[in-house]
Amino acid sequence: METILLPLRISGILAFLGAFLYAIGDVLLLASKVNLDEVPKLKPFVKLLSDAEKMIVLSPKRMIWGALLGVFGTPLYVAGYWHIYQGLGGANASAVLTVVGLFGTASILGAFVHGTFYYMGEYVHALNNVSEESQAVIVKMIERHKKVLIITYAPIMIFIVIASIWFSILVASGQTSFPLWLTWVNPLTMTIAWLVIKRILPQFMRDATEGAGFNIAFMVFFACTTITLWNG
Repeated sequence: METILLPLRISGILAFLGAFLYAIGDVLLLASKVNLDEVPKLKPFVKLLSDAEKMIVLSPKRMIWGALLGVFGTPLYVAGYWHIYQGLGGANASAVLTVVGLFGTASILGAFVHGTFYYMGEYVHALNNVSEESQAVIVKMIERHKKVLIITYAPIMIFIVIASIWFSILVASGQTSFPLWLTWVNPLTMTIAWLVIKRILPQFMRDATEGAGFNIAFMVFFACTTITLWNG
């Protein structure tokens, strides 16, 4: 472990930075509010848009940066999974590869999903800007877009849940380089913790972090793994 101490530290920091960039991207894309009375052409489609109507207040530049920050943050996430792989060394090799493989696959799929929110924002703007006679075309595009999101979101959630549980099982075995208390720290438990903590935060903080909970959970996860492996 000592021979790769510096790469371990760097990869952990990079992973934290990747999660941070992703969280900023989430905020840029999702942290907004809209008064539907000001955009009456969207009112009939509130159910279809499922809260995406608030993207109408976002500028194209903000949506572009929101999407790109998450996409370019993905390679940094992957660096973090090498870091996790090394930390889990000593446990069952097949189980370790499964954990890292599931986390990695979820991040690759996640980059696609995150990036598509830019296009959803463009659809919302188009739906509001075209004539009412032309809205049906945009509606069909949004319906297809949502189907793609559902198809890709489902495996992401499943993979992260399974990988998180397996990560904790391996740490609890005592055969890894991680301390036993880290059994309770994984992306799943940290997401649940965030949902609980968020309820007691001031409204302005909840608004400012809207949509970023998942990546905030990964920030905490990578911070803890980096700290615990810092000295090997």
